[in-house]
Amino acid sequence: MNKHFDEAYRILAANDRGGYTVPTDRLYPFQWNWDSAFVAMGFATFDIDRAYRELERLTEGQWEDGMIPHIVFHQPSDTYFPGPDVWRTSHTIPTSGITQPPVFGIALRAVHEAAETAGSEDAKARTLTLFHAALKWHRWWYSARDPEGTGLVALLHPWESGSDNSPAWDIALSRVPTSTETAVVRKDTGHVDAAMRPRDEDYRRFIHLVDTYAACGWNPVQQWEKAPFKVAEVQTTAILLKAGEDLLHLAGVLGLDEAAEELAVYNLLTRNALQAQWRPQLSRFVSRDLISNEDIDAPTHAGFIPLLALDLDKDIVDAAAAEMRLWSNGMKVAFPTTKPFVGSFEAKRYWRGPSWAIINWLLIDGLARNGLTDMAAGLRSNTVSAIETEGFAEYFDPITGEGCGGLGFSWTGAAYLCLAE
Repeated sequence: MNKHFDEAYRILAANDRGGYTVPTDRLYPFQWNWDSAFVAMGFATFDIDRAYRELERLTEGQWEDGMIPHIVFHQPSDTYFPGPDVWRTSHTIPTSGITQPPVFGIALRAVHEAAETAGSEDAKARTLTLFHAALKWHRWWYSARDPEGTGLVALLHPWESGSDNSPAWDIALSRVPTSTETAVVRKDTGHVDAAMRPRDEDYRRFIHLVDTYAACGWNPVQQWEKAPFKVAEVQTTAILLKAGEDLLHLAGVLGLDEAAEELAVYNLLTRNALQAQWRPQLSRFVSRDLISNEDIDAPTHAGFIPLLALDLDKDIVDAAAAEMRLWSNGMKVAFPTTKPFVGSFEAKRYWRGPSWAIINWLLIDGLARNGLTDMAAGLRSNTVSAIETEGFAEYFDPITGEGCGGLGFSWTGAAYLCLAE
């Protein structure tokens, strides 16, 4: 066992708060949705019970309508803004009012298969309970975030993408007013260099959206009508489809025929819609701004995430691979979240350029799925090497390789456990 595995275990233990994991101390002191799904897969490599527990604690925050929020505030903390008082939601446990990419279904299959391999006696019962929570959430996505039945799900807040300040949102977000009812009291820049975080103007727009939806009482129909930001997003849709495939597999394992039929319908609809977002002239997939009804052609990593969920024709695979190689050329740590050296690229600023281990994990799986095994192996090796060199940072400067953002980061530890095996 190398020392980096030991360090990954230590980080997950240090960030454990009693059955759930915080992304890192102080900067993110609560349970985050997609973080926990990645973390559960990390735990599944060495502690099945704890992997299940991570997902179970997340579902404690699930709303009656099926949404699993992006933050569950299990315990109070004053080191993070916006806290429960800003969100003004009415769930039993305080939560945020928006969601995050549904990695949950992907994680559930990984945890279940690890449990089966280990001969865990309660695997089927625990998986079944979590399966129903996941299915309820997928139903929410298709009803609340695709009410017109297009197959692409929409985000009503950039935070729902997980890629908070990506250049993908620049145009759509610029239409959102900077006025807020809530005083914006940033805590993040007290923990991390402001040059690595979203700008103040971004935060005012983020909080304007929170105020808008809180005024709707978090009613999905009213939010859809009032949303000043509405993007049918390819990264989230691709993750939903991959999770839908994994849930369909589990439905077969669990003998849930009706659920399997329902998931198959969702998956087919989304598969066709996602494939239609390929743009040959850009060599990537694009999201759509549903307010302007225009393509979002900002060059971000999200344009390649559909590889995760689609079995693509060779010409598309070749074109996407060539474009990905172009972006990675000369980078110390691939894969940059914005195309290097375009106007919006910032090597150290959060989602405007830095490389993230969990994004690489999704891309590695997508490349392997589409037959690009050497490229997948190269990205895996590059990611593992970055972590071994710089530590378990939140993300990495792709040019210098420097670890940036929060340190001792849970999902980077989980990524290492899964990618370095």
